[in-house]
Parts: sequence; C-alpha cells; structure tokens
Amino acid sequence: MQSTKNNLSVLFEDNHIIVVNKNSGDIVQGDKTGDKPLSDVVKEYVKEKYNKPGNVFIGTVHRLDRPTSGIVIFARTSKALERLNKMLRDKTIDKTYWALVQNKPLQATNTLTNFLKKDTKKNKSFVYKKEIEGSKKAILHYKVAKKLDNYTLLEIDLETGRHHQIRTQLANIGCIIKGDLKYGAKRSNKDGSISLHARKIKFIHPVSKKNITIIAPTPKDPIWDACQ
Repeated sequence: MQSTKNNLSVLFEDNHIIVVNKNSGDIVQGDKTGDKPLSDVVKEYVKEKYNKPGNVFIGTVHRLDRPTSGIVIFARTSKALERLNKMLRDKTIDKTYWALVQNKPLQATNTLTNFLKKDTKKNKSFVYKKEIEGSKKAILHYKVAKKLDNYTLLEIDLETGRHHQIRTQLANIGCIIKGDLKYGAKRSNKDGSISLHARKIKFIHPVSKKNITIIAPTPKDPIWDACQ
C-alpha cells in the first residue's frame, strides 16, 4: 500500500501506526533550523484524512539522518509508541539499508564491529577499535548486493543504532557513501542527499501481532534505478 498526499509518501497505515518513505532533506523531528519536521507533516495528513478535530497524537519511534531517505515509523497511539520503543530497545525491529559506495569492499560480506564516539560540536561520529570513554559499541552486517559501473550497492543490516553509524563505519573501511561530504566523499549529490536509503523493515505489529514487512521505493534517480 502506498499513497502520496501533500508530498507525503505513505507506505502503511492503520489505527496504530503510520509508515512513510522519507525524502532526503526532510527532518524527522524539529531542530534548531526551525524547518518543518516530518512529524508535523504526518500529523496534518492524519488530521485531514480522518477529519480529526483538536490535537492529533503522532509519536516518533526512530529517526533518519536528514540527507538520508527511506522508511520512518510513527505511532498513532501512545500504546503503540510505548510498545514500538520497547521493540527497538529489544532489537526486534529488523532494518535493512541500501548504500551506494564508490569503492567495493575487500570482502563481499562482513560484520563490522567498532566503537563510535559522537562529537556534538561537529555533529559527526568517530571510529575507535577499542572502547574509550563516551564511546558506544556499533555492529552492522553488510553484503555486496550489486556491482554497477561506477558504484557498488551494499545491503546493510543494523544490529545497533548509533549516531551516523552506517556512514562512519563504511567510511572507515574505505567505502564512503556517494555524496557524503561529511565522511569523505569528493563530490556532493546534486540535491544534497547522500546515497543511503532505509530500504526495508520487518517487525511484529505492536497491537495486532501480525508480521509486517515494508519496502520503500528508492529515490527517483538513474543510479538508484539501476539497483533494482
């Protein structure tokens, strides 16, 4: 199920949750920029579609970096939000990302385990081989999904959800994400995005207990199109 309204691409919705395909450049929650967050856009969508008077409850379950695209889950009830937050903590929500990188990794499949420390002033994370004060353990699994002419498509499964985790861990092995100037890309993407996309999510619905699998279409772009 996918519907697009008010520039909002809805992949799944019911009485308890709403899942959208975020455009790169959108912020999930309000920040110091003062730009309108995706959470407000979702609120307006729900209010208008269901003709709801008064305030509409929308709970943000998780975030995506601003230049990243793909799946974001919002809760429509406090019960769903509480349960989804617990599922995130318990690591029972499976997230798969696609990343376009310029250099093919040395190994076709691998698990990367590092310690990451966030520098809040630079809004950047740094990789360490061993634990240091203020660092957090970061684990991801990747595999080469497709080799394109100039780029390699990696499919990534996150075991932990750290600040800029995929971006910094891939850069650390020489696989800088296309367009990611912050982590060493030589050129930006024309639209300011980075070529990292939250592609698929699998979880058990917090209320109905049904198995849910959602896939987000990639941004409209010839290189992403070649990955299908």
